[in-house]
Amino acid sequence: MARPPLPDDETLLGECEVQTFRSGGKGGQHQNTTDSGVRLIHRPTGLVVTARERRSQLQNRKLALARLKERLEEKRRVRRPRIPTKVPRKQRKKRLESKRRHAQKKKLRKPPKKDW
Repeated sequence: MARPPLPDDETLLGECEVQTFRSGGKGGQHQNTTDSGVRLIHRPTGLVVTARERRSQLQNRKLALARLKERLEEKRRVRRPRIPTKVPRKQRKKRLESKRRHAQKKKLRKPPKKDW
């Protein structure tokens, strides 16, 4: 059951809505005057990734595309179902004994009750 490979960069960009924005942060005037931040919205899945590390929109677009591919790959991965196991009797007994000891310790911290 082989899954089809992820589409190439151009096809993937075609499936995305590309938004640019002023990224702000470090970089001062360079970042504040250019729309170098990139937000990719993958229409088929609704995944949203952003990149705003670089001062170049092109570099940020490449970064965002790499992140989108990573997320899509993660989403495609089929997780094996967990097989529930029964807690062994000895472990249950050990757990209860630990709870009893803890309760006893707490009980001993209280001042003794007065019997009038």
